[in-house]
Amino acid sequence: IGGFEGTPDPAVFKRWIAYGMLSSHSRFHGSDSYRVPWAFDEEAVDVTRLFSRLKLRLMPYLYAAARESAATGVPVMRPMALEFPDDPTTLHLDRQYMLGGDLLVAPVFSASGDVSFYLPDGEWTHLLTGERVVGGGWRREAHGFDSLPLYVRPGAVLPWGAREDRPDYDYLDGLSLRVFPGGSGVAEVTVTAPDGRSETFRVDRGDVTE
Repeated sequence: IGGFEGTPDPAVFKRWIAYGMLSSHSRFHGSDSYRVPWAFDEEAVDVTRLFSRLKLRLMPYLYAAARESAATGVPVMRPMALEFPDDPTTLHLDRQYMLGGDLLVAPVFSASGDVSFYLPDGEWTHLLTGERVVGGGWRREAHGFDSLPLYVRPGAVLPWGAREDRPDYDYLDGLSLRVFPGGSGVAEVTVTAPDGRSETFRVDRGDVTE
């Protein structure tokens, strides 16, 4: 986050934080200058706090994606075409990705905060706002530094951790399962704690709580 050579503009750095935290690995980086948020401004600290806490809540989900990657070779950060091979529009998308199988991320690359991205078919839910959007086409949004397009796949059951102060907590302790619209039938979700304990939950998506 922040690149290796030179010092990024504060606005670029803040966009980079959101992008970097919604990746498999997150690291503030650099060679001949400091890339810590407080070296830029207070807003950069606030943005870092927001997306760090989000990532920590997502750790049960991200850890499951990492275990899947280790077992199968499917990456944690996935090109859209990998998850939606029957949708030809996804074949050439290179400015958005799936983080695990259920989260769509479209980083903001413009100074204005405008971003265009593609949502495959189905009813998607913005993870940060709860807004529901029907997919099957392109969408344009404007975002401040505290947000970006972050949509949950239709019918997803997202394991949501109880802590936001460290990554290596007991993911089963206080776990919530967030059920999103657009699915049907019973879904199975396995959550594994860092110490190896795991539990599989069967969720009836007929009762959507989100």
